[in-house]
Amino acid sequence: MEPVVPARPVLWRRLAWSVPWLVFQVFPVLDLVLTPRPPALQVLIGAALVAFTVAYMSVLARFADARGVRPDFVVVVLLALALSAGFGTSYAGLWIYVSAAAAASLAERLVWPVTGAATLASAVVIVSYQDWTSLFLPILCPLTAATLWGTRHLLTINAELTAAREELARNAVAEERMRFARDLHDLLGHSLSLIALKSELARRLAPVDGDRAAAEMADVEDAARRALAEVREAVSGYRQVSCGQALAEARSALSGAGIAFGGPERVPALPGTVDAALGWVVREATTNVLRHSGASAVTVELVDDGTEVQLVVADDGRGPTDATAPGSGLTGLRERVGAVGGSLTGGAGPRGGWRLTAVVPLVPAPAPAEVTA
Repeated sequence: MEPVVPARPVLWRRLAWSVPWLVFQVFPVLDLVLTPRPPALQVLIGAALVAFTVAYMSVLARFADARGVRPDFVVVVLLALALSAGFGTSYAGLWIYVSAAAAASLAERLVWPVTGAATLASAVVIVSYQDWTSLFLPILCPLTAATLWGTRHLLTINAELTAAREELARNAVAEERMRFARDLHDLLGHSLSLIALKSELARRLAPVDGDRAAAEMADVEDAARRALAEVREAVSGYRQVSCGQALAEARSALSGAGIAFGGPERVPALPGTVDAALGWVVREATTNVLRHSGASAVTVELVDDGTEVQLVVADDGRGPTDATAPGSGLTGLRERVGAVGGSLTGGAGPRGGWRLTAVVPLVPAPAPAEVTA
């Protein structure tokens, strides 16, 4: 994983990092103004101080950029060395700027060695000129570096947290899209298959049995209205499917298609999430039978032993083929059943046909105990 680089603030905000530290420029400026020197030398020192300040502000302007030794940092170091060595302790404070520039722009492995060298250089200048009143300046070098380094670290952590939050938001959106796509597949796949089947049946019956054809079209209308209501509920996020409801719909749809249906006489009271998951299993299995099984009979078994519930949907159709290979429907069912701690298997039955088995615990599995050192 690539390191997270803090977001680049606008220029005036980046330059604001350098402004508070300019207070130490008062010492060299006073020396420049008050100490008698040849005019040419005064101009040279003034130009050097201006160049030093510009280079320092350039380094601090890169506070949130990639780390590395740049020419502006080299200029800061060389001018601090030349001015402090040549003109005394009034310029020893320039090494504080070197420490700040190091903490703001260098790689972490270089920050403290450079800061240590700047502290030592400032101390050597003060001791060489025996200006003991300025001994506080070397102490400010590591303190300044620590302040800038801490600020830089906080900016990096904040950038990482922001990136992580954005990634979590993207993942949540992707997960919600997958859930919604799965719901629509399960809802519309079943309803549209039923509508197509009954419409075809009504078309065939229309020339010979108008009353039966009208009844089938009434079922089509009911199925379309239910599908519309379920889609609306799915959009609102409040849609629930019960196992009992799915079994009743399966009996109606399969019987209308001329497929014998055998199911449980009653559905036991199940936890809401378990009931909904098994309802989706029945729906998807019914849809697959209607689409491409060629079955003449379907049986549904539901066994509740008080600990877990097992649902088995089996048909006597042609069984697994390339055309009936598991697709998005079965994948979606596995996700639903897995979300409540269960398992789903599908394949050829012992006597041919297709067999779909879902096993779901009635109570949540206990969370694994934490391992302590």
